[in-house]
Amino acid sequence: MSAADSAADPVVIAGMAVEAPGGIDSLPGYWTALAESRDLTGPFPRNRAWPIDRLLSLSQVEGWSQVSDAGGFLDGAGEFDPMFFGITPREAVAMDPQQRVAMRVAWRALENAGINPAMLDGDDGGCYMGVSYTEYGPRGAEVNEYSGYRATGSASGAVSGRISHCLGLVGPTISVDTACASSLTAVHLAASAIRAGDCEWALAGAVCVLGSPAGFFEFSKANALSADGQCRPYSDDANGTLWGEGAGVVVLERESRARRMGHRVYGRILGTQVNHNGKGAPIAVPSTAAQERLIRKTVAAAGIEPALIKMIEGHGTGTAVGDPIELAALQHIYGAAVHPTGDGPLLGSVKSNLGHAQAAAGLLGLIKVLLSGLHGHIPPTRFADNPSRKVDWDSSSVRLAEKLEYWAPRDGVRYGAVSSFGVAGTNAHAIVSMPVLEDIHV
Repeated sequence: MSAADSAADPVVIAGMAVEAPGGIDSLPGYWTALAESRDLTGPFPRNRAWPIDRLLSLSQVEGWSQVSDAGGFLDGAGEFDPMFFGITPREAVAMDPQQRVAMRVAWRALENAGINPAMLDGDDGGCYMGVSYTEYGPRGAEVNEYSGYRATGSASGAVSGRISHCLGLVGPTISVDTACASSLTAVHLAASAIRAGDCEWALAGAVCVLGSPAGFFEFSKANALSADGQCRPYSDDANGTLWGEGAGVVVLERESRARRMGHRVYGRILGTQVNHNGKGAPIAVPSTAAQERLIRKTVAAAGIEPALIKMIEGHGTGTAVGDPIELAALQHIYGAAVHPTGDGPLLGSVKSNLGHAQAAAGLLGLIKVLLSGLHGHIPPTRFADNPSRKVDWDSSSVRLAEKLEYWAPRDGVRYGAVSSFGVAGTNAHAIVSMPVLEDIHV
């Protein structure tokens, strides 16, 4: 299909579902929490056999920093109805919870699109899921009651594979690991597959459920973990990131198919791009130059002027190194644009509400943008009252979203952007447009 044909019949988002910390398992619940600027974090789960006393005493070891009893954890991470999905209880226990959570969120995303998940056997649908390994369960090289189920139970590929197997999908089924850029990378691959004719439609999403507290140990040693249990993106008070969990899945298809089948169009995917920092700085250190290149390519692929972007959902991990690097790239492109209304884009990060959900972070941000477009308001980002002094805000029109603000459409459309960056150097960016919808029931 030519570029002109692709623009005339874009890939759209026709359904979505989410699970987030704070007991959130619905789109209305997620939107309300964002609009009310809620803190969705809480103490470490006490039902995962984590060495919590050891975690909280790490700062007593020379060279290690304080670990707070805090994070963004899913209340229902351990809940699952195996028989509903055709899985035996014994096999279900051996499955990484990320597989279980991904299956039920994918099911709800299809229902949200008006699709009966039980009627898809043999359908040419794809499934692209972002996921990272999180050390769930015993080692495979042990003899225990889970032996025989560990291969599929711990494989990252089984996160997407379980979904397609359950639904009977026969299209491309791929799990994606580009660390914290995984979910937007999955969206990019899924949209590209639909445009290329590899599948008629696709599920795209990501999941993160912490099988162990390894990330807290790693970032305590790296002195990059929030000392007080709060993630403060783009704030001058930022003192490190905070780990979280979550899952999000969207249903992608051509707009002509969505209209033909009576599906709602939440948004059009105007452009997605993925790149890498290249060599130079240490692998975990972001690059302003790489992020600028990525954003410019995405804007070009979207075929719009950057001045149309009113909402930016940034990566915003709350680290002293990463945030200023990202801010510089956003300011150079979106902040330098001449905005017709005189108001520049509002920037935020859902990590201020629920922590850093790693592989799922970008999808939680994308769904935030889609819900904002649906409701016509941009929610506040927490801790926006003291912006980082490591960048010059006066030289750019980008500003932090400090309160719930009305989002005026342009010719009946709202435009937003989402960024994600992975610890291994992969960067992903997406631009979506959202038509004004009269019916906001989700």
